[in-house]
Amino acid sequence: MKFKVWTAAVLSLLAVSTPGHAEEAISSFHHTETAGYSWYCKNNDSHTPPELPSEFSFMVGNGGYYLDEKATEDDPVLYLTFDAGYENGNIAKILDVLKKHEAKGAFFVLGNLIRRDTALVRRMLDEGHLVCNHTDQHHDMTKITDPAKFKAELDALAAILREYCGCDPAPFYRPPEGRFSERNLKCAADCGYKTIFWSFAYADWDNSRQMSHDKALKKVLSHTHNGEVILLHPTSATNAAILDQLLTEWEKQGYRFGTLYELTENA
Repeated sequence: MKFKVWTAAVLSLLAVSTPGHAEEAISSFHHTETAGYSWYCKNNDSHTPPELPSEFSFMVGNGGYYLDEKATEDDPVLYLTFDAGYENGNIAKILDVLKKHEAKGAFFVLGNLIRRDTALVRRMLDEGHLVCNHTDQHHDMTKITDPAKFKAELDALAAILREYCGCDPAPFYRPPEGRFSERNLKCAADCGYKTIFWSFAYADWDNSRQMSHDKALKKVLSHTHNGEVILLHPTSATNAAILDQLLTEWEKQGYRFGTLYELTENA
């Protein structure tokens, strides 16, 4: 019995210390509406879409999306999404590449980026990208169970975007660090947002531990699949360096780049 209790405690700690980037299930508790999870899906190198993990079946019908299940072989599509909290010179480079390829992306931004780099966020808007809600402070939203307090977190980011850029965010929300609960999904839906996860991401978020150019390029391309929602961190120097090659190769393979409105329409 002590071993079981100790194991549950360790798994619970892992769920907190490695949020959003796990490739294996780390939830060990019985599901409740307020139970917190870290999003993951099992990727493969066979270019086939990953299945929805069974423990996340409650996403269906509650406004959660990670993949375009409507994508067809005769119209292959990818969705480019970026989690952007601050500028370090690489976001502008990412935008340059997207402009070159006439590819549209969705940027999930924090209040810090809007306040400190307003011109950059306005550029995103002017160039046709979606500016979406990643909350103001990037807190673990699973700790918020009161719908009013949850709404206040999303409203805070929306208010900053209105103040600095004169517009509302696109109606898409990404939970900070991929941490979410069933109640969070329902609260986001009640606030008018679709919750957007991803079907592929890789370890690109730590600027002091960047993957090599060739390794990153190979990893991303080997996991490409139709209907993919890819998560990239635009502060990554590696991503800024490989994005032109990525988009060029995807275009050669016949992919186009869709918007989140398309992803969530009639899903």
